[in-house]
Amino acid sequence: MPKITFMGAGSTVFARNVLGDCMCRESLKDADIVLYDIDKSRLEESEYILNVINKNINNGRAKITACHGVEERKAALSGADFVVNAIQVGGYEPATVIDFEIPKKYGLRQTIADTLGIGGIFRALRTIPVMLDFARDIEKVAPNAWFLNYSNPMAMLTGAMLKATGVKTVGLCHSVQVCAKCLFGTLGLDHSDERMEKIQWKVAGINHMAWLLEITENGKDLYPELKKLADKKVRMWRKAPKEKKFGDMVRLEMMKRFGYYVTESSEHNAEYAPYWIKKNYPGLVDEWCIPLDEYPRRCINQIESWKKQYAELRNDPHLSHTLSREYGSGIMDSILTGKPYQIGGNVMNHGLITNLPDNAVVEVPCLVDKNGVQGTFVGALPPQCAALNMTNINVQLLTIEAALTKKRDHIYQAAMLDPHTAAELSIDDIVSMCDELIDAHGKMLPKYR
Repeated sequence: MPKITFMGAGSTVFARNVLGDCMCRESLKDADIVLYDIDKSRLEESEYILNVINKNINNGRAKITACHGVEERKAALSGADFVVNAIQVGGYEPATVIDFEIPKKYGLRQTIADTLGIGGIFRALRTIPVMLDFARDIEKVAPNAWFLNYSNPMAMLTGAMLKATGVKTVGLCHSVQVCAKCLFGTLGLDHSDERMEKIQWKVAGINHMAWLLEITENGKDLYPELKKLADKKVRMWRKAPKEKKFGDMVRLEMMKRFGYYVTESSEHNAEYAPYWIKKNYPGLVDEWCIPLDEYPRRCINQIESWKKQYAELRNDPHLSHTLSREYGSGIMDSILTGKPYQIGGNVMNHGLITNLPDNAVVEVPCLVDKNGVQGTFVGALPPQCAALNMTNINVQLLTIEAALTKKRDHIYQAAMLDPHTAAELSIDDIVSMCDELIDAHGKMLPKYR
């Protein structure tokens, strides 16, 4: 009976997807599932929903228990074969509000702020210490466990685990699976499951900035046709009135300028580069449909709608689940059974992408079997793609260094090297902003010297 411990299980919808998927796979139907969260009420909601699904689709075969509080953490992890991580340290309030409102005082605007930029840096700084606490427990009570990280900033958190601990870790995102389908949909092309099954594609790079390196159908390179159509669409959308614009233009323009489509959405990539959100060119935001403060809006809407959503779920006695696109259950099944499985995973580079640093976390095709998750060799990325990746990797590596050494200078340096932050603020303002953010985080951060 495999044991699966879900850290951050109060994220009910996500826990339902990953653990519901487990109940759809024969090797995991009898799993011992432990839900862990420090938010007791949300934990109880997840426990109820998962018990209903377990009864309806799994004849109650899985054993589901819930653990709450730091004192129960080691017991929750003890003997685990798999640990799923989906924590958000600090939540929307106060942490996310701090990440957005203090930079805004300096004239630095953000969209999502969970992966890069000043928001991504501080999300990493408050999350890495908690994950290292998890790792110390795992090394003692579940030394053979695989740690499946879903939390952002993906590359920074996964990198810290792989650099500073002996825990077997892979980072998992959602964007690789749907990259090609999203491109087709954006361009108004047939992106049905039947069509996409005929498409062959290859993705590699870094999380949220991995590149669709190849896309073919029956051996035909589709890129020339796709780029021609994308250029036509973007020209039309840029001139259109606001109500007729399309919100995913940034990465189509990136494909035009850098030659390859990027995995993550325009609202994300708009803040990973210095070109899109600029105080001195305020019209760019409207022209390219860039949704400033998008993540806080999502948080507020989710918080407001959750009670209604939970009531609907709780009152549905026939609540069911079908296999989602998440990689988690497939990885577990493959490691247990040896049945080969392929994913797009975040792993330490170690020569997989030859023109990115060995100590960077890269997102590459990975093979999974009883040996675990194994990254595959990609070779060199197109030089312009590797160069853009490096502007993000610089920030990631220095943020990890800051978290591990507790040196305040590394926080400043990470922020000064961030493409968007550096394009907008002076060095003095960057340092002042970082100091204010550190103070505002209070006990959410360790002491930096």
